[in-house]
Amino acid sequence: MNHTYVLTLSCPDRPGIVHAVSGFLLEHGGNIEEAAQYNDHATGLFFMRVQFASSQLGPAELQQRLQQFSEPFAMQWTLHPLAEPVRTVIFVSKEGHCLNDLLFRWKSGLLGLDIRAIISNHRDFYQLAAGYNVPFHHIPVTAATKPQAEAKQLEIIRSEGAELVVLARYMQVLSNDLCRELSGKAINIHHSFLPSFKGAKPYYQAHDRGVKLIGATAHYVTADLDEGPIIEQDVARVDHTDTVEDLTARGRDTESQVLARAVKWHSEHRVLLNGHKTVVFK
Repeated sequence: MNHTYVLTLSCPDRPGIVHAVSGFLLEHGGNIEEAAQYNDHATGLFFMRVQFASSQLGPAELQQRLQQFSEPFAMQWTLHPLAEPVRTVIFVSKEGHCLNDLLFRWKSGLLGLDIRAIISNHRDFYQLAAGYNVPFHHIPVTAATKPQAEAKQLEIIRSEGAELVVLARYMQVLSNDLCRELSGKAINIHHSFLPSFKGAKPYYQAHDRGVKLIGATAHYVTADLDEGPIIEQDVARVDHTDTVEDLTARGRDTESQVLARAVKWHSEHRVLLNGHKTVVFK
């Protein structure tokens, strides 16, 4: 029986890496179906994503052989069976456009996710979660209870075996400790006005300043607020005839699309971290 895997790797660049990886896969019965690579001349690092089928080895033995193969190259690598969806927990507050979009795409078979739970500091979307048969956890957050709330959130993430956390317009700042715990595993979405229009009602601020572009940014969460490695961005043009409501509606559409693309690429193991940047093999 054929198993299809995705191998991602990064290591110091040197001649012969592609040849070595291809040879290793051939030696172990692998047939390459898709491959992409990138040489970052600024850092001297090499990045690669390979999708391949193999009937010779199971995941455990293949992992062991890869560990031995990778050591001389000082590789950081991951191996994922392609058929396994990514176990995911979604955080949300009172704006549900991104949550609704992700749930619909997931149920439509457009995202390789296994959405295990929804966590919110409000009760607004418990019925939406129930409609998709996803457990909903209401965990209120205040300045005084934030450590206890985050402990409950982390307990759910761990108990569900979540490999990905999506902040789908979750309007709470995660603590530094939680950010470190979720490093490389949590994706956030925000409007691209930052840092120009911080704080409340960014679309009102943008309308007041007469902006001509609105947009959204999806990035990995880090302890540096809204400064994590960017995965995807997009913009929409607006003009003087657009009202605040027009800007808000168009902005929400853009946020939903940008977040969905970032989550899809992450779930397909197309995003590799490169310091404070990303390499995205689309």
